Amino acid sequence: MPKNTATPGHSPKLTKAHKLSIAGVATLGAAALAFSLVPGNAGTTTSDAAVSSAHVAYSDQQIQDVKGSVTDQLAGADLKTQDIAAKQKAAADAAKKKAADARTKEQAASRSAARPQMETVAAKTYANNLDGWIRQSLDIMAKNGIPGTYNGLYRNIMRESTGNPNAINGWDINAQNGTPSIGLLQVIQPTFNAYHVAGTSTSIYNPVANITAAANYAADKYGSIDNVNGAY
Repeated sequence: MPKNTATPGHSPKLTKAHKLSIAGVATLGAAALAFSLVPGNAGTTTSDAAVSSAHVAYSDQQIQDVKGSVTDQLAGADLKTQDIAAKQKAAADAAKKKAADARTKEQAASRSAARPQMETVAAKTYANNLDGWIRQSLDIMAKNGIPGTYNGLYRNIMRESTGNPNAINGWDINAQNGTPSIGLLQVIQPTFNAYHVAGTSTSIYNPVANITAAANYAADKYGSIDNVNGAY
């Protein structure tokens, strides 16, 4: 048996034949590997590119559809927003108008309250004759609470002066005492002064003042001019 001449810890020395064999195997392996990898990579790359291209084209269409949908939604939302804003503005304007109207009414009421209330009453006119004098005197008597009627006044006037406002009695006791009876109802001056009604003339010859003072005196002495049927 041949003696083992290998030195422990060292690999056996390769012969030239061994080296050639190893190189040939390596070369063949590299060629096979290159052949198998190149076509495979090429096919894969082409396929991947096609798939990638297809995916990109599909995604662009989707993006366009999404953009259109979003645009429509935004347009609709904008119209809704404008409609809400218009309604809110209309409501605000209506509220402002209502408040302004209320202020105007309040101010008008305030001004009206501040002004004295004036009644527009047409001035009553009376005829300048016996009928007119009696009617005017009756209105004044009513305001002053003096009783008497048209007939009571007319009857006594006709007896005392026959309707003459300037009539003077110069022969009775009053005349003899220096205070003659004067006017429609033949009133002496002291009696006229005592029973004169405010608002009428201070002249004893004034028809209305004379009637009213005489009616006031008769109401005090007899209850009413209607109760007088003779000299009083």
